Amino acid sequence: MSDVLLLLATNFAGLIGVILILWGIAVVIRDVSFIDAFWAFGMVLLAWGAAWQAGFDAPHATLLLGLTTLWGLRLAVHLTLRWAREGEDPRYRKILAHTMEKRKWSWAKAALLTVFLTQAPLLFVTCLPAQIGIWASARAPLESVGIIGWVGAAAALIGIAFESIGDAQLDAFRKNPANKGRVLDTGLWRYTRHPNYFGDALAWWGIWLVVLDLGSGPALASLIGPVFLTFTLTKWSGKALLEKGLHKTRPDYAAYVARTSGFIPWPPKTKA
Repeated sequence: MSDVLLLLATNFAGLIGVILILWGIAVVIRDVSFIDAFWAFGMVLLAWGAAWQAGFDAPHATLLLGLTTLWGLRLAVHLTLRWAREGEDPRYRKILAHTMEKRKWSWAKAALLTVFLTQAPLLFVTCLPAQIGIWASARAPLESVGIIGWVGAAAALIGIAFESIGDAQLDAFRKNPANKGRVLDTGLWRYTRHPNYFGDALAWWGIWLVVLDLGSGPALASLIGPVFLTFTLTKWSGKALLEKGLHKTRPDYAAYVARTSGFIPWPPKTKA
C-alpha cells in the first residue's frame, strides 16, 4: 500500500510543479485558457509518471498507458488548436473578473487560486484509474488481458472516436459563417447535445474496465475517477454551464433541447 501512495504523491508533486510553471506563463501572456488543453495532456503525464515509477512491461500497464496517451494527446491537440484559433475563452475572463472584484485579488492571484490550483486535484482524481491500474498491473502482472479488459479497451476506443467525430463536426459547423447563431443538430449532434462529453466519459469508463480486469481492489480504489468525470461533465462545469450560455445566444436551442438527448446518444423525439 505504501508504494502506491508514494507513486501517487510523487505524481501529484510533479503535477503541481508543472501547474506552477504554466501559471507563470499565463501571467506573462495574461490568458489562462490553455489550461483546458493541459487538462488532457496532464493525464498523459500522470500515466507516464506512474509507468516510469512502476514499470512499462505488464500487459495491462501497456494497454492503460496507450489508451490514456491516445485520448489525452488527441484532446490536447484539439483544444490547443482551438485556443490558437479563437483566443482567450470569455468564460475564464468572466470568472477572473468576478473573483478579482469580489475578493480584491490581483489577476495573478485569481488565476492561480481559481483556475490553476483547482485544476490539479480535479485532473489527478479523474486520472486515478490509469495511475492505480498501471501500479497494480506492475505489482501483480497477469500474463494477458482478459475479456473485461478488452471490452474496456473497445469502449475507450469507441469513446475516443465518438468525441473526435463530434469535435470535427462542430469545428466544420463553426467555420461556416452562415451558421452563426444557429444550432448544430446533424451528425452525432442529432442524437446527443454533447457527443464530445459523452465520448470523454465513455473513454474513461472503458479505461476503468481495464483496471477492473486486474481485480476489485484497484477498481474500487479508482472508481471515483470516472464517477467524478461523469458528474463534472453532466452536472457541474460541463453540460450545465455550457447550456446556460447557449440558451441565451441561440434562439433555437430550447427546441433542440426538447427533442435531443442531453448526454447518452438516443434517437431524437418526434413532434406529437
